[in-house]
Amino acid sequence: MELITGAYEPKETESKIYEQWEQSGYFNPDNLSVEKDAKNYIVYMPLPNVTGTLHMGHALNNTIQDIVIRYHRMNGYRTLWLPGTDHAGIATQYVVEKELKKKGISRFELGREKFIEKVWEWKNQYGNTIISQLKKLGVSCDWSRIRFTMDEAYAKDIQNAFVHYHEKGFLYRGKRVVNWCPRCGTSLSELELEYKDEKSKLWYIKYPLTDKTGYVVVATTRPETMLGDTAVAVNPKDERYKNLVGKTLLLPIMHREIPIITDDAIDMEFGTGAVKVTPAHDMVDFEIGERHTLEVIQVIDERGKMNESAGIYNGMKAEEARGKIIEKLKEEGLLEKEEEYDHRVAICYRCGHVIEPIPSLQWFLKMNDLAKNALDAVKSGKVKIIPNNFEKKYFDWLENIRDWTISRQIWWGHRLPVWFCTNQQTTENYIVSIEKPDTCPFCKNCDMEQAPDVLDTWFSSALWPFAGLSESDLKNYYPGTTLITARDILNLWVARMIYSGIEFKKELPFMNVFINGTILTKDGKRMSKSLGTGIDPLKYIDQYGADATRFGIMWQANGQDIRWDETAITAGKKFANKLWNASRFVLQQTEHLKQKPGDITPITEADKKILGALGEIKKSVKKDIEEFEFSKPLHNAYDFFWHEFCDVYLETSKEQIKDEKLSENTKTILLHVLLSSLKIFHPFIPFVTEEIYSYIPLENKKKYLMIEEW
Repeated sequence: MELITGAYEPKETESKIYEQWEQSGYFNPDNLSVEKDAKNYIVYMPLPNVTGTLHMGHALNNTIQDIVIRYHRMNGYRTLWLPGTDHAGIATQYVVEKELKKKGISRFELGREKFIEKVWEWKNQYGNTIISQLKKLGVSCDWSRIRFTMDEAYAKDIQNAFVHYHEKGFLYRGKRVVNWCPRCGTSLSELELEYKDEKSKLWYIKYPLTDKTGYVVVATTRPETMLGDTAVAVNPKDERYKNLVGKTLLLPIMHREIPIITDDAIDMEFGTGAVKVTPAHDMVDFEIGERHTLEVIQVIDERGKMNESAGIYNGMKAEEARGKIIEKLKEEGLLEKEEEYDHRVAICYRCGHVIEPIPSLQWFLKMNDLAKNALDAVKSGKVKIIPNNFEKKYFDWLENIRDWTISRQIWWGHRLPVWFCTNQQTTENYIVSIEKPDTCPFCKNCDMEQAPDVLDTWFSSALWPFAGLSESDLKNYYPGTTLITARDILNLWVARMIYSGIEFKKELPFMNVFINGTILTKDGKRMSKSLGTGIDPLKYIDQYGADATRFGIMWQANGQDIRWDETAITAGKKFANKLWNASRFVLQQTEHLKQKPGDITPITEADKKILGALGEIKKSVKKDIEEFEFSKPLHNAYDFFWHEFCDVYLETSKEQIKDEKLSENTKTILLHVLLSSLKIFHPFIPFVTEEIYSYIPLENKKKYLMIEEW
């Protein structure tokens, strides 16, 4: 048996070992030698975008998943970690459009088909970048089952889901106010918005009463939308306006009469307590308008410019119109005052452009029944969210949910299986069908045209645990066990997977949802590549090795927010070296041992102490991992190995080995504790432990540590 020599060099071993793991086939549960009645343990990877590259959030999330899957694989479970990538409709289209723009080409010049070809070219060239990066981290996914959300089988399940919802009456088409990105030219759900803090102003505008008895002052951050006002609303409990309710006002600049109404949605503390109602340009206002049957007057278009209904401001950008309107109000003596005002502005989560709420003809999914199923799943305890403080966020969203805008006005994605009559151009002359109809049921002779919209990317992601799986895989590997993800997609993704599993498979997709922490900068700020505060984990992997990187991340993962400290990675590097050097000493003493030791017999007090400590650490690490604790067991195992084993027992063993009566027993204990320690640490630092295991002299060991009995 070859002996360990020299220092541990991760660069020389990690790629070699990963290649061996992949070739072994043991990432695939079908190749594992498990008991016939072995339980499944299935983890669904949160889908990285094909546009993505590895960041610290990915490194944390995937390291935790790998710990869980390796631990259960070594405990005799039939383990499947299902990987995949998301087509990321808006993000990918944005990236490809930027590349074309460099060449002076727009997607409209290419046309839809040619543009989609360009996206596929880009995807085939760059779309697997993050997969190769995850492999460097050491993740043990079943790559033979990798799926892409635009795969043919996956796409078929998406279309079937749309048809199912339509037949059930859950889908409808209507004109409602949506969050619109003028840059991307598409609608977004409220969960796809980000917010930036903005220093702005609050303008107090006088709306004269038509009976000329005075005026009502309203406060707004968006004077440009007042051109579309159709009412001023106050809270019914607000005594200040009790005598004015039912009267009418003259809308400044537009000189249109609008009523004063009451609505419970009005916050009496904001501004003057009287609020302008613009149903076309605010979600809450739209709902107020529906309750009071107010007219919807759109004054800002899909490009973020004022339209014909804005009168003399037609064609101006909204911000330019704002300045002109404020000037006009000042001229007419209708601007009472302006105040500095800090508020949060909604922006597109992909391109960062400010969102415009506008009326748009879209497809909506009714959420009441689906949301109830997702609520019941967690409230009943059938799905556990860990830590449970995240249940509140989950419940709050589902209990106050709006119907989901599922259509997007882009080209890259799953096109709606909806067909329109081209002769009778009305919004109602359509049918829902996966296949193009041979004959138009409306005019009987046109070539029907498919709807141009695609589905929201999260619509396809919601079906991830089962979409595209073969019949046998659905039978064997659905439902899953655990989902490990970040808190920012708890509602975007997790809730939607839960109700989709119930709706389409009549079973919950998983039992546990573990919400991992967020890695922040050392001073507590969010990591962001665009802000220059992001850290590339590949830099650490190249410099220190994947094990040290994983160690450093998990060492600090003891809460929801992690203030990043690079010294934890150097500590991981030192620990890998400590493990390597201690193993070299043990293997030098035990190269003659060929069989796994049976019952270990402690003779000395030192023997008893180390074996007792080993038993305790096994129990505590097992308990912690199964309770989704990861930093704590790493700290405890580190203390055991470095201090109790290396500092104490290894030194004591050097004297015991000299004693003929104790020598063989001591060597057996040394090998036993080393082998047990390698098993304990393997889920956390798989490469160095696997490499050391390859030097273990026992003839009856497994081919790889990754399939040893934990």
